[in-house]
Amino acid sequence: MKSINLGTIDLNLLVTFEALFEERSVTAAARRLYLGQPAMSAALGRLRSLFEDELFIRIGAKMEPTSKCKALAPGILAALQQIRQTIEFNRGFNPVSSQRSFAIGNSDSVSYILMPKLWEICQQTAPGINLRLMGFEKDNVKEMLEQGVLDVALGVFPNPPQQTSIEPLFQERFIGIVRQGHPALIDGSMSRETFASLPHALFTMRRDATGEIDKLLARYHLQRRVALTISHALAIPEIVSKSDLVAAIPSRLAKSFISLCPLQIFEVPLEIEPWTVSLLWSKLVDKDLANFWLRQTIKIVCQAI
Repeated sequence: MKSINLGTIDLNLLVTFEALFEERSVTAAARRLYLGQPAMSAALGRLRSLFEDELFIRIGAKMEPTSKCKALAPGILAALQQIRQTIEFNRGFNPVSSQRSFAIGNSDSVSYILMPKLWEICQQTAPGINLRLMGFEKDNVKEMLEQGVLDVALGVFPNPPQQTSIEPLFQERFIGIVRQGHPALIDGSMSRETFASLPHALFTMRRDATGEIDKLLARYHLQRRVALTISHALAIPEIVSKSDLVAAIPSRLAKSFISLCPLQIFEVPLEIEPWTVSLLWSKLVDKDLANFWLRQTIKIVCQAI
């Protein structure tokens, strides 16, 4: 297939296309681009010749796009946005005026803990940016970061991939939750044997319904029954508050959940080591000012939780 020689095309016409598509008016588009109306009309004529289509047809007071124009628009607008982001990176990053989009890899629990404050700060300091929260497989995180699918990833990374940078954010630990008035909770505590004997709700993204709790119970020759496995953390409080299930979940989640549902928290009767939630990014973006701003903002949020 023969490629198009971009050297023969005035790429400023794509900016004209964008203005016309968004303004639906030759006059408004001309004003937006600081052009006279005759110059804008001439540019529209060149666009029509380039794409061999009318592109915009006057209907009433507006210039409405044709079906071909609508088909072209997503690709042209996306290409212009990518060019602007590239130029913005080279010139520096200004969060106040930036319209950059960031993809953050994380889990339900981390999203729940961090996002309210992160979004609040973003609205105050960078009102034009967009955030996209994404789940990820740790086996693929290096490729996702290098390919730009993710800008950063939040999670537990005991063996971070090569060519990535990592920074600890905060420590977390398990804490138990049951419904208020649960008969197994006596004076706010529970024995190890009772804890193991109760039906458990387990929040996990893994395929197997086992975790650190099971390994620790095995040291005491105890085994729990995982009666319910859930891949979405926000389903846990409502279910546990209306059943005899017990759950061991991150402490910050537990303390948030008790404000939502009639739950009680207790110390899990096992010697559980805390874990560290860290920030991971590719070394390819170490000097990217926008990525640096995102990392610093996330760190500020984590210092406050």
